[in-house]
Amino acid sequence: MSGWPSDIEDKAKALISAFSERGLNVATAESCTGGLIVGALTEIPGSSSVVDRGFVTYSNDAKMQMLGVDAATLAAYGAVSRQTALEMVAGALAHSRADVAVAVTGIAGPGGGSIDKPVGLVHLAASARSGGVLHREMRYGDIGRDAVRLETVRTALDILEEVAGSAD
Repeated sequence: MSGWPSDIEDKAKALISAFSERGLNVATAESCTGGLIVGALTEIPGSSSVVDRGFVTYSNDAKMQMLGVDAATLAAYGAVSRQTALEMVAGALAHSRADVAVAVTGIAGPGGGSIDKPVGLVHLAASARSGGVLHREMRYGDIGRDAVRLETVRTALDILEEVAGSAD
């Protein structure tokens, strides 16, 4: 695999192998990572039997149009919120054939943060079509844009693995 840290490569390989053995398909809904999660997964040979699709929904319009995130949710809580992440993951499942999905929305920096929503804040949600739902609020800190995005990929792969346990 070119350019990925070895821990991300190893986790992606393990997920592709486990999901393939179980016949599970996955979808991603990504904002601050811009497709890095699906990119890490599709670097793995054999991923075509597991990865259904990736939604890169950087703008609020894309979140609404592609995933069905409610405009009222975005107005009330903002794009970087638990509520938006949960609607994103529900939309990823609704608009795909995936058995499990993960969604991420956050502030990678270097700008764009506030006191309430600092740089490094990322909300992640994972869900199985069978009903399991997870949410994680991560505060990685102002560690640099690339580092925030890579840490988000790590956390996303971890919660995908976790939610897949309820996908049978």
